[in-house]
Amino acid sequence: MTFRRIRILLLLGVLAAAAGMTWLEQSMVRGWRAPLAVAVIPVNGDGSVPAAETIRALQAADFDDINAFLERETARYGVKQSPAMQVALLPESKQKPPAPPRDGSVLKTVFWSLKLRWWVYRQSDAWLPQLGTIKLFVLYHAPQDGLALEHSLGLQKGLIGVVHAFADPRQTRQNNIVIAHELLHTLGATDKYAAGGMPVYPQGYAEPELPQHLPRREAEIMAGRLVNAAGRLVMPPSLEQCVMGAMTAHEINVDEGFRRRFASGR
Repeated sequence: MTFRRIRILLLLGVLAAAAGMTWLEQSMVRGWRAPLAVAVIPVNGDGSVPAAETIRALQAADFDDINAFLERETARYGVKQSPAMQVALLPESKQKPPAPPRDGSVLKTVFWSLKLRWWVYRQSDAWLPQLGTIKLFVLYHAPQDGLALEHSLGLQKGLIGVVHAFADPRQTRQNNIVIAHELLHTLGATDKYAAGGMPVYPQGYAEPELPQHLPRREAEIMAGRLVNAAGRLVMPPSLEQCVMGAMTAHEINVDEGFRRRFASGR
């Protein structure tokens, strides 16, 4: 057998193993039989003093409103789980996750995804992967006027989120909107906004039965923004002003079909 064929077989084996682990993990977390296991790993994203101070002050309770949001919204679709998630705040990571490719090519993205998953595995210092645990790496940055943060992301394969957040206590509640958004990506939810951040109608709107031109006071979580009474596209102040729409509920397996399927077992 040639060296080239051996390499191809090894690559196929790695891809098959990754696919099998993905299927197993998704079966575990999307079954909604137990609280989601969520590990939050803070990272100093810019090496700044504000980021370091924010990380030192972090507590698991800082993410309680994400659990409250999940409890409230999944209950509307028949999943009564309390708590909906259990957060473990892990020690700060001194390394940053591999950055995604900037050109967005499919092949580079696939290899970056595998590289990220391997990097996360190495950070765990465990022989076996933490199957069923959602790993959220939160990179804190000191706020700078006029400077937007890098795009956050959540991967269903590997249950990995990389979140860029502001190192400012006043931003905690809006940071949690971004964290919740990426957490739902790991469960299969898709974005509900178009270019420029405008929510896609109707699935990206709270109260989608209303006409699109009417202002909203709440945002669909996977859109992340709403158009207010002044006609401005804004981010809500907290998860209390966010909802989970029917399409998102379907994507993460908490919709009406799920309720009918498992009603007898509850």
